[in-house]
Amino acid sequence: MSSISKNYSKILVDTNVVIFMLAFGFSIGTQILMARRNGEGQYKEIGNLFYQGIYFQVGLAAVIFLLSYCCSPLILKRIVASEQIYEAAADYLHWRVFGALFSFSAVIFRAFFLGTTQTRTLTLNSVVMVLSNVVFNYILIFGKLGLPALGIAGAAIGSSLAEAVSLLFFVLYTRSRIDCRKYGLDSIPRIDFGVLKRMLNISLWTMIQNFASLSTWFLFFLYVEHLGERPLAVTNLVRNVSGILFMVLMAFASTCGSLVSNQIGAGHSDSVIPTVRRHIYIAYLFVLPLALFFALFPKLILSIYTDMPDLQQAAVHSLWVLCASYLVMVPSNVYFQAVSGTGNTRTALGLEMAVLVIYVGYITYIVLYLQLDVAVCWTAEILYASLMLLFSRIYMRRGNWRERKI
Repeated sequence: MSSISKNYSKILVDTNVVIFMLAFGFSIGTQILMARRNGEGQYKEIGNLFYQGIYFQVGLAAVIFLLSYCCSPLILKRIVASEQIYEAAADYLHWRVFGALFSFSAVIFRAFFLGTTQTRTLTLNSVVMVLSNVVFNYILIFGKLGLPALGIAGAAIGSSLAEAVSLLFFVLYTRSRIDCRKYGLDSIPRIDFGVLKRMLNISLWTMIQNFASLSTWFLFFLYVEHLGERPLAVTNLVRNVSGILFMVLMAFASTCGSLVSNQIGAGHSDSVIPTVRRHIYIAYLFVLPLALFFALFPKLILSIYTDMPDLQQAAVHSLWVLCASYLVMVPSNVYFQAVSGTGNTRTALGLEMAVLVIYVGYITYIVLYLQLDVAVCWTAEILYASLMLLFSRIYMRRGNWRERKI
């Protein structure tokens, strides 16, 4: 994808994330409920939660599909000045929205495997999806195996096909390796609006929280854009590198959230804090060596995303700040996922919103008003993680999460 214009690449990432966040937020709430039932030993209830989650996600995907076809051309015309970029974005969204039909259902499978602590399956699925994505994108973007070169449309089709392969893997694996009768997956229930309402009581707040967090992240990039093209290019590079570290971190943080819900369901609330500490330690073992490697050899990792030496050099200081931020981001994310794992997702949203208010004030001051160097702007990540860690630890130590019933 590096041979496609950087403007097209940014559209690719941002539109995909925006579409996906609502579904992912719902799946987190579903995962918390499944983990609680798993801890309580109410395995049959997990199947009902699974199917109700699928119904909701299919309905949400259908709404997104219709809205995209009806509204995205009108919205894009208002926010995109360049005709070339508008055509690229419209072409991309036309095909990419099909992926919602697959990815929205796939995250419910993810919730099931996390909730039942069968995380190895997710690793296998990730490998299958990444390989499929690389193959489909290479063939369709550049026109291999006798197919025409479709450019950005090929990227959209390739990604959607990879998500279809991911969903198919989950279906086949579940049918062949999982005890469907144990988890109540052997019979498909009707839509139960009572169950859906209880699921939304947990999931609605995680949906809002994910959307709010993403919105302020985009706001940071909009602010940096006012510093000029070079700082924006640097920020996009650092964001790509951050994605590697963040995925590794969230693998442990999400697992911790599920285990917290499992332990509360099993009546082992006293084991929650030791579990959180253990996951922080394990996450450090994986994330910090990787961050240290990136800090020691910044141009090596940056060369994956750009072949421009001057841009690589300009991004080094920002990358160092990013790597340093993971000293705080590791415990911050693990603790915050533990807060969500208690089932108090409304409290988690409150914590997030309080931190985001301070975060937005900080970036507005240092980026828009002072217009400091882009590396200094990235210290906002350290502030965000530090505040989130502080608030989450206070809640886990003093909150009434042990009494929460979901």
